[in-house]
Amino acid sequence: MAMATLFSIAALVAASFLLSVSKVQTQPTYLYPNDFTKNWAPQMFGTSQNGQIWSLSLVNATGSGYLTNNKYQFGWFSMKIKLAGSDAAGVVTTYFMCSENGAGPTRDEVDFEFLGNVSGQPYILQTNVFKNGTGGREMRHFLWFDPTEDFHAYSVLWNDHQLVFFVDETPIRVLTNTDYANNFFPNTKPMYLFSSIWCGDTWATEGGLVKTNWTYAPFVSYYTDFYVDACEWVEPSPACLSTTTQNWWDQSGAWQLTASQQEDYNWVQKNFLVYYYCLDTVRFPSPTMPEECSSNTIQYGNQYY
Repeated sequence: MAMATLFSIAALVAASFLLSVSKVQTQPTYLYPNDFTKNWAPQMFGTSQNGQIWSLSLVNATGSGYLTNNKYQFGWFSMKIKLAGSDAAGVVTTYFMCSENGAGPTRDEVDFEFLGNVSGQPYILQTNVFKNGTGGREMRHFLWFDPTEDFHAYSVLWNDHQLVFFVDETPIRVLTNTDYANNFFPNTKPMYLFSSIWCGDTWATEGGLVKTNWTYAPFVSYYTDFYVDACEWVEPSPACLSTTTQNWWDQSGAWQLTASQQEDYNWVQKNFLVYYYCLDTVRFPSPTMPEECSSNTIQYGNQYY
């Protein structure tokens, strides 16, 4: 598909929310390689001649990655990604937000993790959330397309009411802010945005039973259309943090899914859900089930949980 014809899915989703909200305060922008820091194996980072597409490579267990120069707290974050093809067992491609440049013990984190597979078997998309260093909130889905054939948009809507993961225009996961005392909702720390590719063959494919076949290396993931409409963090606290409700992504129309988005969300859970920690009664026998599970129900098959 020619770059001139690549219309932003992110803009289309934003427009659907804007039908019910008004007053856009922040300035949405596309980010480019000079807006990032190459924080891991910079020699494995590449860009197209026009700078519109960039790539990360994994070769001989040496991965690569980058992070944004700025942090953000609340907003809309979207990137189009084309995943590594061929036999990608054990290959993990990530696009995530984190409050620290590193796996600190008190970090907040919001993850897209794409788990590669052997040829002919589908990628699995794992999402996860951390609050104050505690994670273990995995959710896994198959995708309804081949993510290695073309670019698809992976997006996060984050406000003080809900955190929503989108694939193209379809919501696949929702975490609701319930405001109880031990609320597992990341809303107090600004976050960088990261992407990386690395070898996770100790766990990523069939629980680590299938290892990476390095004869297929290099494994290359491609990125374009990194779109941010958010409150950019400025120490000690940005002015936009107190006025987020002047932006479409934090007005009432973005505080819950629309009726059509709820239908799409239910369709995803019914047809593509692989694993959801709130349904794992072996891992979390009663009464140890995480408290947020009671207020973040999903439809699975014909049942609601």
